[in-house]
Amino acid sequence: MKKVMRTILSTSAVAVGLIFAGAMTANADSTYTVKAGDSSWKISQEYDITINQLEKANNIQGHLILPGQQLTIPTSGSTTTSTSQSQATTSAATTTETSETTSTSSYTGSNLKSYVLSQMASRTGVSAATWNAIITRESNWQPFVRNSSSGAYGLFQNMHISGGSVEAQVDAAVSLYHAQGMQAWAL
Repeated sequence: MKKVMRTILSTSAVAVGLIFAGAMTANADSTYTVKAGDSSWKISQEYDITINQLEKANNIQGHLILPGQQLTIPTSGSTTTSTSQSQATTSAATTTETSETTSTSSYTGSNLKSYVLSQMASRTGVSAATWNAIITRESNWQPFVRNSSSGAYGLFQNMHISGGSVEAQVDAAVSLYHAQGMQAWAL
């Protein structure tokens, strides 16, 4: 019973803290130290800012960040709450430059290459050119191809999935990258 009460009180305290934090405005930029496995995309999501805002504030080129690097997390300085900022960020179509084209952050069926490259570069910190070379080598940009001898599937020829949409393949590849790094593709 004590454990249940402690859990309820802890959860309530966290909820109240989040409510107050959401209602407050930030008056100054904050700092973040990059950890292993972080990406520009992950950090931007955590702080409810766009990748472009984060990278512009820190003069980041090609989504490259390194563990131990100190990043400035920009704030708008407005009186908008975090919840409103998050909703605005979610509803706005953000664009990311890749080495070849510009892509929105959602897959439409006609933007395969630009969508996949921008997602992989921003979520892993590995350049779009590197991902392009990997995908060209593995599947020649055929999203639903299966290797008949190994069973590897999709753009990344992932052994850990047996089917799925382009979005699911990107999510699986990001997870695989965070677990094994570039070793998963023999790099």
